[in-house]
Amino acid sequence: MSIQRMDNVAIVVDDLDAAVAFFTAVGLTLEGRAAIEGDFADQTVGLDGVRSEIAMMRTPDGHGRLELTRYDHPEASAPSPAQPPPNTLGLHRVMFAVDDLDATLERLRPLRGEPLRGVANYQDEFRLCYLRGPAGIIVALAEQVG
Repeated sequence: MSIQRMDNVAIVVDDLDAAVAFFTAVGLTLEGRAAIEGDFADQTVGLDGVRSEIAMMRTPDGHGRLELTRYDHPEASAPSPAQPPPNTLGLHRVMFAVDDLDATLERLRPLRGEPLRGVANYQDEFRLCYLRGPAGIIVALAEQVG
């Protein structure tokens, strides 16, 4: 037996509306929002008394999805340090291929989406940058130029 596909990546956020706005500016589309609670949620997540809201975002090609989750109960715990460096163990980053890196950054700047250092050129094939997204996660953007 093998997997069929990767269904989604989930990110826990403290401000669901701001996270939806950020990833909409990246180019994803809001697929839907839902309140999640009950025995199935407790069993699935492994916590008691889960009450959360999720927003499912879809990539333009229709193949990738990002689940944004805000927990009402139990309260989400903050990482330490609050903005872990890129070499922290665990989920490293989420990367999106974009057709115009500069235009994407312009849409993200009003939402505090600033590159960590700037835009880099990789072998004249890609323009790349890392930036902080909602809840301090690292979002990478890549524009193919070569």
